[in-house]
Amino acid sequence: MEILRFISHYGMHFLAPGVLAYLFFNEQWIKVWFIFILTMLVDVDHLIANPIFDATRCSINYHPLHSYYAIGVYLILLVPFKTRIIAIGLLFHMLTDAIDCLWI
Repeated sequence: MEILRFISHYGMHFLAPGVLAYLFFNEQWIKVWFIFILTMLVDVDHLIANPIFDATRCSINYHPLHSYYAIGVYLILLVPFKTRIIAIGLLFHMLTDAIDCLWI
């Protein structure tokens, strides 16, 4: 079961954003995929947790950049055209982490 969780989590973090980028941003899909991957820097907030990694901990609403308030900001970032791709990447990251919480 753990291997399925691992494949699901990292597949959604790396492969699914590539598919989304290709389907919805066909002309610039590689650039968009790279931006989606860069949004994983939001995980920097894991560094202030103790322990840094805990396989039994749900990230959503535990880490500051994974909080409901932060997710609200990411939703607002969908509105301006210039921040939309970043917002999509951040929200997809939150969705991925929320799905991971269901495995716990």
